[in-house]
Amino acid sequence: MTTTLRPAGPEERRDDGGRARVYDVCVNSRRAGGIRLSTDPRFGPTAGRIEALRIEAPDRRRGRATVAALAAEEVLRGWGCRQIELTVPAETGAAMRLATALGYTERSRTLAKPLIEPPSLPVGSVARPLSEEEYPAWRDAALALHVRTQIGQGMAPERAGETSAAGHRALLPDGVGTPDQALRVLTHDGVRVGTLWVALRMAEQPGGYVVDVQVAAAHRGRGHGRTLMLVAERESLSAGRTSLGLNVYADNAPARGLYDSLGYGPTAYLLWKPLL
Repeated sequence: MTTTLRPAGPEERRDDGGRARVYDVCVNSRRAGGIRLSTDPRFGPTAGRIEALRIEAPDRRRGRATVAALAAEEVLRGWGCRQIELTVPAETGAAMRLATALGYTERSRTLAKPLIEPPSLPVGSVARPLSEEEYPAWRDAALALHVRTQIGQGMAPERAGETSAAGHRALLPDGVGTPDQALRVLTHDGVRVGTLWVALRMAEQPGGYVVDVQVAAAHRGRGHGRTLMLVAERESLSAGRTSLGLNVYADNAPARGLYDSLGYGPTAYLLWKPLL
């Protein structure tokens, strides 16, 4: 039997060059499922995504999903994509096994933790709001770090700068005065040791979300990262949020160890592979 993809609707085009289309997964011209492909809104037209893939129950465990995913790579190559991404929910073990078998590797994972009561901070540690005077230097440093991270993930430098700046403008249009955004400075024994940015309301996030957490280089290795996460939990609970989420890159072993020790568990995995 032959498994193929057949367009199930018109192609969608965006002003920035992005595109998307839904396909039927067909076995000898009979529909057996569906798949939606798109270009990635962060990386742009050179990166593709499998947004959704479903095989109907009677056709499962017959290799249909594998062939459909491989056919999707061919479609995205034809679009000019040089890499492909997909997001796998943590509870879908079969999807993770399939992606691993097809050569996908983890780029990052999202984590979350239910919040019950505000934790106490270590003696000598105090969190205060980031001031208007401190904001420009903090913003510039945060943007520079985000740009470097995106370039490290394969994004073109110009696009990394543009998307990072646009993201900051969207989330912090009024700087430190933006509603539902908590910008905090952590001091220990009166010395500034780190900063925190928590979005208390964010699209597609059920609770608070840690956007950025930084410990000054001279103060790392002393538990201040853990304290900043405790501050994030306190801020989220104060805003009526009963969970806290974040994203961590696969190669950041120290951060992953910290979040694991604090009780954060994976909710989804962002996987990718180059299209050769």
